[in-house]
Amino acid sequence: MDELNVLAEEVGALLVARGWRLGLGESCTGGLVGHAVTNVAGSSAFFLGGVVAYANEVKRDVLGVPEEDLLTHGAVSAPVAVAMARGARRVVGAEAGISITGVAGPTGGTPEKPVGTVYIGYATPLGEGAVRYRWGEDRLANKILSARAALALLRDILTGDPQNAAP
Repeated sequence: MDELNVLAEEVGALLVARGWRLGLGESCTGGLVGHAVTNVAGSSAFFLGGVVAYANEVKRDVLGVPEEDLLTHGAVSAPVAVAMARGARRVVGAEAGISITGVAGPTGGTPEKPVGTVYIGYATPLGEGAVRYRWGEDRLANKILSARAALALLRDILTGDPQNAAP
């Protein structure tokens, strides 16, 4: 968890430097990213809030994920992750939106989307997209790894790191 806290501090400083604020749309992490971010002293300068959208109805009705994306691609997909990130921006009025949707496990996986499959979506003025990750079968580890990856992805986008930033 220490690495998670360090990443949250780094992201916070980068957001403040840009004058941006963050909105979150979390599913399988259940608010873990929001927890890490609010552990940073002064996080109110860069964090507006988030939505824990575990159910598809919340993804659709609160974050504005198109029903067609949920039906066509499923909740654990790149289009849904991007729509969740856009929705997180819109709902709280933030410049940066990050989302996480996945199969935390240990049950619920399919051959196409095994346990540990996670999509992290992002929506910022610099671009939008989603990155797929594949962790293991341990639920808590998957949640922690996903939260770390989300913050690292946002850090890399904010720093313009061509080696690590999402496409």
